[in-house]
Amino acid sequence: MSTTDPESLHAALVEAMRHPGATQGAGRGSTSDLSVDEILLLHSVGWEPVDLVCGAAVRSIWMGVWNWGVGEIGVASTAHALAVSAAVQRIGRECAGVGGHGVVGMSVEISVSPHHVDAVLVGTAVRPRQSGPPRGRPFVSDLSTRDFALLHQAGWDPRGLAFGASFVHAPRRRAMTAVQQKSQNVELTNFTEALYAARESAMERMQASALEIGAKGVVDVQIHEGPMHFARHAIGFTAWGTAVVPGPAGHQYLRPRVVLPLDDKVVQFDARSLNG
Repeated sequence: MSTTDPESLHAALVEAMRHPGATQGAGRGSTSDLSVDEILLLHSVGWEPVDLVCGAAVRSIWMGVWNWGVGEIGVASTAHALAVSAAVQRIGRECAGVGGHGVVGMSVEISVSPHHVDAVLVGTAVRPRQSGPPRGRPFVSDLSTRDFALLHQAGWDPRGLAFGASFVHAPRRRAMTAVQQKSQNVELTNFTEALYAARESAMERMQASALEIGAKGVVDVQIHEGPMHFARHAIGFTAWGTAVVPGPAGHQYLRPRVVLPLDDKVVQFDARSLNG
């Protein structure tokens, strides 16, 4: 069957999409969103990029849950957890399908709207240069290539993505209280308390997700918090990071080295300014 035939080419592409790992093997170049420096850095610690992988999920939120209520908005918190969990599982499956041992340099895009939560993860599957098939589930991390290399040299391994989120109603002030405070510079304790409540729940859930996969800590934690732009009396707090475990050799102390670059893009000093 000739690959120049449009129908044959279309059938081959459809088959490749159904089985993404089938095309991975000898003679196939790697595809990644890593820079040349990042790829060389991976090679310096004995790893190599394999392929660009992606995981995405969209979970619905019931109508009307943002407007009125007391305490946590459980429907939204659950939808966020399910969307991120599904996206992590899918990018992990894609990584395993192409023969990767884990994902690095992953971008995490999570958006919350009145009716759904969107989670999109895109990263590069990597593997040791001298290795066989992955043992167990591949790790998923948002570590940069530099951080992954430093962590690897220090004797630690990424285990997975830990995440947590909480959305809480900020109680509404009584009408009389709102009128009395209209011309005063006072703290809005209802929003302060809601933010603290959301923070505590989100951090506990992130730590619980790390413990669930056997991690000993979470690094490179990213935090997003504040009022929801579409709901005046709802506060959100989301946190995620890479869960890590000690490697087989245990922790290794690294000695930092000072490096002076000679190709600065910004000139800090121009000797010609001394000519008067």
